[in-house]
Amino acid sequence: MPRYYMFNKPKGCVTAKKDSLSKTVMDYFPEDIRDTLHPSGRLDKDTEGFLIITDDGMLTHELMQPKSHVSKTYFFYAIGVLTEDKIKAISEGVSMRGRDIPALPARIKKLSEGIITDIADILPEGKKERLLKFPSQKIFSGEITIVEGKNHQVKRMLRAIDCCIVYLKRTDIGGVPLDESLPAGEYRELTAEELSRLRGRD
Repeated sequence: MPRYYMFNKPKGCVTAKKDSLSKTVMDYFPEDIRDTLHPSGRLDKDTEGFLIITDDGMLTHELMQPKSHVSKTYFFYAIGVLTEDKIKAISEGVSMRGRDIPALPARIKKLSEGIITDIADILPEGKKERLLKFPSQKIFSGEITIVEGKNHQVKRMLRAIDCCIVYLKRTDIGGVPLDESLPAGEYRELTAEELSRLRGRD
């Protein structure tokens, strides 16, 4: 029987089966099943949250196909200001540097506002000192839902509206939310209902 796991990826590990330099998401799984599983999709090293781990190549293909337009929702903190014009740009498909075709339309909303020192404890260690040199710079938290997954997609979309993401967590795939009771670095089996939703039968 195929295996399907919801994994809450911590930051600092890479989405790969093996890596000679960094800890991988597969290192969190028992050795006796690790080699048969693979991550479905990817998250950047400093991005946290929902990652599907499976041995079902067909499901991975279905979820990864661009034409499938599987939604992915992220919570983030970003330096900058989110205006109505910027929301409109994201919702219509923002143009990104280095890419000829604009991003597909996405949904974005602001959740809160503050300054960078408010989130000092969750800033990436390698960037924390540099970011805190400007303690009064404005930040906001938000949520964005996209239907494509190019390299650094969310970060590049926010950069296109003059905002810089400093924290990113995937919270939902295909209408299946991350189980918030699942600690970072832990995993559990997907339920039959969650799997049906991912396959588009709900």
